[in-house]
Amino acid sequence: MANASGLFNPTVPSVKRGYSPSIAIYRSGSWFSAVGSRRIVCSSTTQDAEKLSPSESRVSRLVSRGCKLVGCGSAVPSLHISNDDLSKIVDTNDEWISVRTGIRNRRILSRNESLTSLGTEAAKKALEMAKVDPDDVDLVLLCTSTPEDLFGGAPQIQKALGCKSNPLAYDITAACSGFVLGLVSAACHIRGGGFQNVLVIGADALSRYVDWTDRGSCILFGDAAGAVLVQACDIEEDGLFSFDLHSDGEGQRHLQANLKENKKDHELDTNGSLHGLLPKGSSYSCIEMNGKEVFRFAVRMVPQSIELALKKAGLTGSNIDWLLLHQANQRIIDAVATRLEVPSERVISNLANYGNTSAASIPLALDEAVRSGKVQTGHTIAAAGFGAGLTWGSAIIRWG
Repeated sequence: MANASGLFNPTVPSVKRGYSPSIAIYRSGSWFSAVGSRRIVCSSTTQDAEKLSPSESRVSRLVSRGCKLVGCGSAVPSLHISNDDLSKIVDTNDEWISVRTGIRNRRILSRNESLTSLGTEAAKKALEMAKVDPDDVDLVLLCTSTPEDLFGGAPQIQKALGCKSNPLAYDITAACSGFVLGLVSAACHIRGGGFQNVLVIGADALSRYVDWTDRGSCILFGDAAGAVLVQACDIEEDGLFSFDLHSDGEGQRHLQANLKENKKDHELDTNGSLHGLLPKGSSYSCIEMNGKEVFRFAVRMVPQSIELALKKAGLTGSNIDWLLLHQANQRIIDAVATRLEVPSERVISNLANYGNTSAASIPLALDEAVRSGKVQTGHTIAAAGFGAGLTWGSAIIRWG
């Protein structure tokens, strides 16, 4: 089992209740701890800023950088599929689905739509809200497990946005945990790399990998994209307080879509391979999921992760304004909220309208909550993703 955890900010400004945790950032094999924004403890040695060497001074400046979420956007396909629509395809009905999952509708990509266009639309909305020009974007992170190009889709979104400065763009593949990993990655690029504006996009089209004859899985998934603009700021304005990330490959058997060889009768396959000698053409199987095991995993591990992240930030469940979980199943959302003693009125959920949209679910729900006025500047959010891998992680963030 692999895991990562961290505290980012040396001093967190008052978030409704005052607290001031210390920083612990692991960088290049050394621990750096800071107290305030002008002094730094480096490998157990404390020095005044003016006495630091050039390289140490640069580290001090980077550690003193914060990051904040300043814009969000989302996009969904036009094709609307209700539970009643699915009842015409498989043996199910609206009550059976909604009682077990909380889902009533989902959006599915049609033939004239693409995941790249959805991601681009969501990113444009995030930039517009943040009042940031595409040419000022330093990095595009596309969190997806369903890119339309084997080698990744982020560069195509960068191109569609019209970023003339050719900023770095790459994909992050971590299924339903992807967006949380994207947020942490953005913060690392800003703090450790000096980046100013980082677009984090969560976008998935799992409908392309669903077995539409399996009523246990086809009822769950929808397609969507969501995005946030993470921007560098002074440490006093820092909006990412802490995080907790994990993975456990032992659980892969419970949720997977494995590579499979295409069956060919003739000696020379369409990709030019010789039968029995070179690899055959291949594709991915439909999603295979053990729902009961995934449910047990989520309700056990997600609350633990959030509690650890809250502890690192010096907070408790009563300190957060909103709980925002990956929108997989309403029973999971309710169970985690109960464990953390977060009342239902402080839980963000739009699962009923969109189903499980994988890496898009958190930014999609966040965007709707921000634009509706529910989430306001200064609100503290405990966000958590969980899914295939198995992977799971949480981050304590502040909006605006």
